[in-house]
Order: sequence, then structure tokens, then C-alpha cells
Amino acid sequence: MSKIQKVDFRNIDDFLDYLPENELAIVERLRTLVLETIPEVKEKLAYNVPFYYRHYRLLYLWPAAVPWGGLRSGVSLGFCYGSQIDDGGYLNKAEKKQTASKNFKSADEIDTFMLRDLIYQSVEIDNELFRQKRTKTR
Repeated sequence: MSKIQKVDFRNIDDFLDYLPENELAIVERLRTLVLETIPEVKEKLAYNVPFYYRHYRLLYLWPAAVPWGGLRSGVSLGFCYGSQIDDGGYLNKAEKKQTASKNFKSADEIDTFMLRDLIYQSVEIDNELFRQKRTKTR
């Protein structure tokens, strides 16, 4: 266990079991959206929260119950290459060079249509970064 964190989850189920009911409802809805939108995505714990990968890190879910993320309440959906996403101001990009996020206090706030578009954009960015890397190594 890290000195910074007071929790250390072995797997996603441990993580989900730890969450308070209100955060669990948000996480489950966002998690389902990610897994349905990107069926080939890999889900792994990093920093004690779920991260979603294809070629690179795409997204993460960070609930306030995992305290060292700095969120006071709710759940943050983070886009690892969020600075490159065309979101019309929907995402919080302040004070961040690369990532962007959206915080949710309830599952009712989740705009599935908007988030699906942002998730698709993150997949396209991931694909382009992978293509660029492959081109450089040839």
C-alpha cells in the first residue's frame, strides 16, 4: 500500500466493493458506457482506479472515495489525451497540459450522447498516435 493512499485494491471488484453507493452508481454507468462504446478496451487498475487502454491510456474513472485524486465528491471521468478532443467546452481542461475531465455528482448528470462522441474521439487520437509511432519506427 502506498503511503499516500490508504487503500490498495487487488482488482476491479475490490475497487467497486469499496465505493459508497452514490459513487458506485456513477462509476457503474460510466464503466458500462466505456465498455459498450469500446468493446476491445482493456480495463486495468492504476493508481487504485480503473484506467482504460487500447494502444495507450485512453480514459480513467476517479471517484472521490479514492482520496488522493483531489476530488471532493462524485466521480471524475478523465480523458488522457483530452487536450486534443473537440468538446465545445464540456470538459475541464484548466491547469492541465494533456488530460481533461468531467466530474459527475450523480448518474443523472451523465450525457451518454456527448460522452460517447468524446470517447470515440479519444479512440481516434489513440489510433493516430499509434500510426505515428509505427511510421517513425519503420
